[in-house]
Amino acid sequence: MRGKFIRVMATGLGTGLSPFAPGTVGTILGIPLYLLFALFSPTLYLLSTIAFCFFAVYISGEAEKLYGEKDPSKIVIDEIAGFLVVMLFVPVSPYTVAAGFILFRFFDILKPYPIRLMEQRLPGGYGVVADDVMAGIYAAIVLQLVIYLSGMV
Repeated sequence: MRGKFIRVMATGLGTGLSPFAPGTVGTILGIPLYLLFALFSPTLYLLSTIAFCFFAVYISGEAEKLYGEKDPSKIVIDEIAGFLVVMLFVPVSPYTVAAGFILFRFFDILKPYPIRLMEQRLPGGYGVVADDVMAGIYAAIVLQLVIYLSGMV
């Protein structure tokens, strides 16, 4: 039962089992979670995101053991955590969600310095999640700049 729970959570309710672009499909699952968190106060959103990231570290580390490989593509809970980081303090609109999604996928796929190092050097679930959180931070900075410069909301 525990193994099934780990697999379901790690694969983002099965979205990570998609034969095409599992990370992108998994990130889509982050959108309704963001919309839920956006109902919270900014402080509660932040605390919930931090808690979710630690949950993702645990789940990812356990899933790596179950699957017997380092950061398999079917683990997508890390993408969900990364997307929540992007959307911290971002007003809800179709434009901000789309821009946050695109920016996160861009940085998560490209993995500019030092994102790739975090993935490679940190052990277990920390390595799985840290690169996505870092990609989320990069994307959040760009998104905040875009929102500020364009007045997008």
